[in-house]
Amino acid sequence: MTIQNKRIIASILFVLISFVCVSQTPGTELPPPGAPPAPPIGDAPIDGGVLVGAAFALFYGVRKLLLQKANNN
Repeated sequence: MTIQNKRIIASILFVLISFVCVSQTPGTELPPPGAPPAPPIGDAPIDGGVLVGAAFALFYGVRKLLLQKANNN
């Protein structure tokens, strides 16, 4: 890809991003005044999927170590 093509692509992306930024109206990002506050992030519970993933990672790691040890002998 030549430098000229890269400049054209970068210019097109810059224009498209500018349109997205201009199309946002101010004040719509904030919640309405009567909305309840968002829950604190630190109080999120650890879901069961995380525990299943950790168990799978432990199983996979032990399996890889045992296979590597068997191949070296």
